[in-house]
Amino acid sequence: MTAAAAGCLALAWWQWTRFESTSGSFQNLGYAFQWPLFAGFCVYAYYKFVRYEEAPPAPHPGDTVTEIPAGLLPERPKPATQSEGDQTLREYNAYLAELAEADKTTRDTDPRPTRDGQEPGT
Repeated sequence: MTAAAAGCLALAWWQWTRFESTSGSFQNLGYAFQWPLFAGFCVYAYYKFVRYEEAPPAPHPGDTVTEIPAGLLPERPKPATQSEGDQTLREYNAYLAELAEADKTTRDTDPRPTRDGQEPGT
């Protein structure tokens, strides 16, 4: 932890000196402020690790059932319902039925073999 925190602070100092140089930019200044935060996180993580070693959190019992509370997840979309009163939809479905019937009739009377070499309709 000490080495990680010291390394982060050294990188912060290096970024600060880069910012003060003639080729430095505000990006270097941002990194100079960011690296001490990383050092602080190393110290915080070590502190939490030591606390968990001294007094670990209570384990969850394995036999308890956990449920997702109602309203947490979005509802599944419902399928669209077709209204029987839609004249255009009825006409279109009738047209498709006519095409399917014509296609079936053409396949039954077509003497040409299909791609796999078999007669149509077999």
